[in-house]
Amino acid sequence: MKLTFTYWKESDGRYLGYLNSHPDHWTQGDSLPDLKAHLRDLHELFSAEEIPGIRKVEELELA
Repeated sequence: MKLTFTYWKESDGRYLGYLNSHPDHWTQGDSLPDLKAHLRDLHELFSAEEIPGIRKVEELELA
C-alpha cells in the first residue's frame, strides 16, 4: 500500500508534513526518514479506530 503525503523543510531544518488523506493533522521530524516514520504512526493510529473529529478525504465515483 502506498499513501501520498505533503511535506516541507522549515528554516530550522525540521521537516513538517501530513498525510493527504488527513490534511488537518500535521507531524514533524528531524529528517525526511524521521518524518516518514511519524506519518506511518499517524496512519496506523487513524486506521486502527474511528476517532471522533478526524476529517478524512475520499474520492467519489460518478457514473
